[in-house]
Amino acid sequence: MMLQFPNFDPVALRLGPLSIHWYGLMYLVGFGSAWLLGRWRIAHNKSRLNVRDLEDLIFYGVLGVVAGGRLGYVFFYKPAYYLAHPLEIGYLWEGGMSFHGGLLGVLLMMFWLARSRGYKFFEVSDFIAPLIPLALAAGRLGNFINGELWGRPSTLPWAMVFRQSGDGIARHPSQLYQLGLEGLTLFVVVWWFANKPRPTGQVSAVFLMGYGIFRFIAEFAREPDDFLGLLAAGLSMGQWLSVPMVLAGIWLFFSVRKQR
Repeated sequence: MMLQFPNFDPVALRLGPLSIHWYGLMYLVGFGSAWLLGRWRIAHNKSRLNVRDLEDLIFYGVLGVVAGGRLGYVFFYKPAYYLAHPLEIGYLWEGGMSFHGGLLGVLLMMFWLARSRGYKFFEVSDFIAPLIPLALAAGRLGNFINGELWGRPSTLPWAMVFRQSGDGIARHPSQLYQLGLEGLTLFVVVWWFANKPRPTGQVSAVFLMGYGIFRFIAEFAREPDDFLGLLAAGLSMGQWLSVPMVLAGIWLFFSVRKQR
C-alpha cells in the first residue's frame, strides 16, 4: 500500500482576514534560530562580532535571501520567461526562489557589512556559516508541508503520493532528505568544526563543501523542474550550481590552510 502525502493546510493560523502560512513561519523559525545561535557564539567569544552586528546581519540577510533568491530563480531557472514577463519578477506570492541566488544575495550583504564595520569578509562569513543550516532545515520542512519540490518516482517503502503532482505516482519525500542532509547533518558538521579555533575562511569552506555535496546527492532523488528537466551529463540545475560551491570550498580550505 502506497503512503499518501498528509493533507496539510498550508495556512497555519487565520486571524480574521489575515492568514499566516506555514512557509512564512518556517522563514521566521529559520531566522530566529540564527539569532539564538549567533547570540550563543557571541556570548562564548567565538567571534569578534557583537549583538548589533548579528542583528544587522539577520536584517540585511532577510533582504539578501529574498532579493537574491528571487533573482537567482529568474536568471538561473526561467530567464526567457521573465524576459518576456518582467513585471512578474516581483510576484513573490507565486513562488519561485533559488538557494544559490539567495546565497549570492547574502554574500553581497556580508561583504558590505564587513567593509562598513572594519571586519575581514571571511571573519563575517565564518561567524554566520554555522547559523545557516538549521534555517535551511526549517525551509525544507516548509517545502514538505506545502507538498512542493517532491522527489522522483520510487518504490521504496517510505515513498509517498503527492497529490500536487497530479499523477498518482509514489515519489521520494526528497524535501525530508534535504532537511536531513543540508539541514541537520550540515549543522552538526559545521557547528562542530567551528567550535575550535580555525584559520580564517575554513569554516566558510566547510559550509560550501558540505552544502554542495549534500545538495548534489539529494538532487538524485528530487524531481527536476519540469521546464528544465535534466541538463548536461544527466545532472539537474541544482547539481550544476552545487559543483562550483564544492570546488570553491576545496580551494578556500587549502589556500587558507597554507597561509596559517
